[in-house]
Amino acid sequence: MTSLEAWVQVPPYATPVARDNQDSSISQTSLAAPSSPRASKRSDDQAVGRDKSEPRSSLATNLTNAVLSAALNVPAPTTPSNPRKTEGRLLSTRDSLSIPITTVNFRRFVSKSGAVFWLQDRVEEVIFWRRGWKVTAAWMAAYSFLCYYPRLILVLPHMLILSILYVTYNVRYPVDANEDAAPAPPWKPMESREGSSEWFANLQAIQNLMGFYADLYDNVVPILPHLSHATPTSAPLLSFTLVTLLLSLPLLPLIPLRPTFLILGLTPFVLTHPTTQQLLPLILSAMRKLHAISLQRIIDNDRLDDVAWSAPLKDVELWENERWATGAGTSTNPADAGWSKSNLKRGERKGWSRRRDGWSDADALSGSLDGDVRNLTFTLEPGWHFVNTEDWRSDIAGSWVPHIGADQDGWVYTNDVWNEPHAEAPEEWK
Repeated sequence: MTSLEAWVQVPPYATPVARDNQDSSISQTSLAAPSSPRASKRSDDQAVGRDKSEPRSSLATNLTNAVLSAALNVPAPTTPSNPRKTEGRLLSTRDSLSIPITTVNFRRFVSKSGAVFWLQDRVEEVIFWRRGWKVTAAWMAAYSFLCYYPRLILVLPHMLILSILYVTYNVRYPVDANEDAAPAPPWKPMESREGSSEWFANLQAIQNLMGFYADLYDNVVPILPHLSHATPTSAPLLSFTLVTLLLSLPLLPLIPLRPTFLILGLTPFVLTHPTTQQLLPLILSAMRKLHAISLQRIIDNDRLDDVAWSAPLKDVELWENERWATGAGTSTNPADAGWSKSNLKRGERKGWSRRRDGWSDADALSGSLDGDVRNLTFTLEPGWHFVNTEDWRSDIAGSWVPHIGADQDGWVYTNDVWNEPHAEAPEEWK
């Protein structure tokens, strides 16, 4: 009986399909594409010439097959049409979808993509100051020089070729080599051997690049509804864009291009500096707090009546005091877990105080000092009254502790004796 393998080379990912009719006639055999291709044993002709003493190469082959099997484990499309198909032939539609072509091209790309990721690493090292300030400063100076003499961009191809020739000359004729020594072999690009450490490094770089693109895509997608008239923001955005466009057209001849491109080009280097990376979160947090305070102040001013507008205004301040406890306590002095006014010690400041020190005007407040601020009563100075349209709000900027600030809820943390204020509780206090 003639077998199918004698006439057709079965790829390693194919799975035989059971037939109802056991007739060996190949003309009556119906084959279906497997929905979940799996890597199987290689055929004998593929195993010929493979060095069995290379376990790393075998591991790389299995890893490649596993990656491709997982990537291609998709159901067959209901329609054979290609959404990218056009009248002309494009690069994305040059070859039809084929698992053997995908396997070959993927292996070729992994072995030949080392130069791309090498260049990516060098650029990242320069931008993020990984090779020291001298290297990054040199590139910043070169960019500044190009901004001052922009016509030098036309000679950049010549400089690139000269740099490559200089590097390859030093490889073949090293400076420390003897005069009688034979020149070294000429430099040529090396491809990563399948299964080598360089090959796995390229595979790791491809993995991380795919993840970076997916993360970038996920961050951009939420913005697209505002540009597709799917939200109410599209109309104001269109108006703002048109107005700024019309206003900027007369100003275009007045904008100096060299300083503009100089600032735009050097700004990423300033933002990625390690010192800036440490200070930037603090600056952004302070700006967000100031923006929230300013917005709330605008809303409050809009609600003021005519009498309040014409009268002088002052802020009334109260301090809320709490103490941390782990929950342990006695029957006579119970303690609540976490932050609470009931954890305050006997004889110290109360839950609410009129002054920062907790003692000045201690008797000016009446009511429930362990409850909400709205349950407190106290008198103002003669001739002053509360504004009816405003309410108590937390000082999230921490204006009473300059150069320190407060957390996002307006709390400031101190030690056991109410000294050494911090915007966040230090680790040694936890």
